[in-house]
Amino acid sequence: MELFAIKNLSFSYPEQTVQALHNVNLVIQKGDFFVLCGHSGCGKSTLLRQLKPSVAPHGALLGEILFRNKSLRDMDSVSAAAKIGFVMQSPETQVVTDKVWHELAFGMESLGYDTPTIRRRCAEMAAFFGIENWYYKNVSDLSGGQKQLLCLASVMTLQPEVLILDEPTAQLDPIAASEFLSTLGKINRELGTTIILSEHRLEEALALANRAVVMEQG
Repeated sequence: MELFAIKNLSFSYPEQTVQALHNVNLVIQKGDFFVLCGHSGCGKSTLLRQLKPSVAPHGALLGEILFRNKSLRDMDSVSAAAKIGFVMQSPETQVVTDKVWHELAFGMESLGYDTPTIRRRCAEMAAFFGIENWYYKNVSDLSGGQKQLLCLASVMTLQPEVLILDEPTAQLDPIAASEFLSTLGKINRELGTTIILSEHRLEEALALANRAVVMEQG
């Protein structure tokens, strides 16, 4: 089943004459572990952000993005928040609370989930990601790798259909990066979540992927 269908997509930032994306056509199937490759500045981040309405950049957009055969532009904000997860390069830009357990619960609280569901999903994700031992810690006490794992876990409490990650290991040391990528493979295999990953550590990322695309100059 087609999850995303990108058709003739072009995009340029305000007051820029050169397009950041030029006539992109791409289909991503449900269950894919999809790796987006390319040199810095080729348009990877711009493309990934177009797939999540709340983080899409401002500018001139042409073409169409379909999610489950419906226009992404027509998708309501609550559905987009729950069904399309997004993890950025720096966990510092995503963490919004002071405690680990509250960070896990925050997304569900914001979308109005009931308390029993919030508690159950927080416990499930804590077990799945192996973070029970620091469940009640202050976020400020975590390492960079732990913070990024927490960002990932907090997104997954919403049980998204697709998880988009924009170079999530860029600020991690090699060991933490390897563990993080292995966790993405586990999410894809065991939960069936579609993964769309932009990553420079290609040796490990491509070993997990069933599809890869290279971008060049948009």
